[in-house]
Amino acid sequence: MTQEEPLLIVRREGAVEHVVLNRPGVRNAFNRPLVAELHGWAGRAAADRGVRAAVLTGAGGSFCAGADLAWMLATIAQPRHENVAEARELASMFELLDSVPFPLIGRVQGPALGGGTGLVAVCDIVVAAERAVFGFTEVKLGLVPSVIAPYVLAKIGRSAARELFLTGARFDAAKARAIGLVHEVVPEGDLDAAVSRHVREILSAGPEAVGAAKLLIGDLWPLSKSDALEVTSDTIASRRVSDEGQEGMKAFLEKRRPRWVAGEP
Repeated sequence: MTQEEPLLIVRREGAVEHVVLNRPGVRNAFNRPLVAELHGWAGRAAADRGVRAAVLTGAGGSFCAGADLAWMLATIAQPRHENVAEARELASMFELLDSVPFPLIGRVQGPALGGGTGLVAVCDIVVAAERAVFGFTEVKLGLVPSVIAPYVLAKIGRSAARELFLTGARFDAAKARAIGLVHEVVPEGDLDAAVSRHVREILSAGPEAVGAAKLLIGDLWPLSKSDALEVTSDTIASRRVSDEGQEGMKAFLEKRRPRWVAGEP
């Protein structure tokens, strides 16, 4: 009897976790077990202070085709409360991935459709191959890109969402970059080098500062300017007197590498 392949492959390299969706036979589409695996990984990684970045990708030629249609069809026979519970599990997974306290880098080597494009939206930095294709294709199936909408709207804005949500049209990597869904588009052969460059930049920065900067973006998003003033003033004051902030400023003035780059505790 052969051992069943894991739905999610996680490999650790130093302070970086590499996470691979591993359902290539169905283009890495979500089903309930994969959603549970991603949910579990996000919770564990968030609690691990040794993780400073993560790279998310898919096995084979696709990034993620969204929800597995067989899984979606099975929900037809479920009572409404079970249907809502499954939708909330999916929504919770996206929320956890969006809020991990370190940068999540999307390595998009191929098609990312429906909820797969939602996965792209929760990544902080996204590098896509030129051949990658995107689309909020739910309306083509009589559905709606609902649980991913908060993250997509925050990434691409209402104008682009109005076109792409309502038509379900597929679009290429160049357009994804133009609307802010993707940050860099490269030939497929250059994908890993581009991702590694972003990882190196992250690892050269203060790990606590990177986490605080990510948290600040989320905190400021819904606030007025007057409310934001209090949050931003408190944040920078706290960082200035923190051990990491003191070390970073001293290292700059002393023309040396800070401890987090030099590998010192």
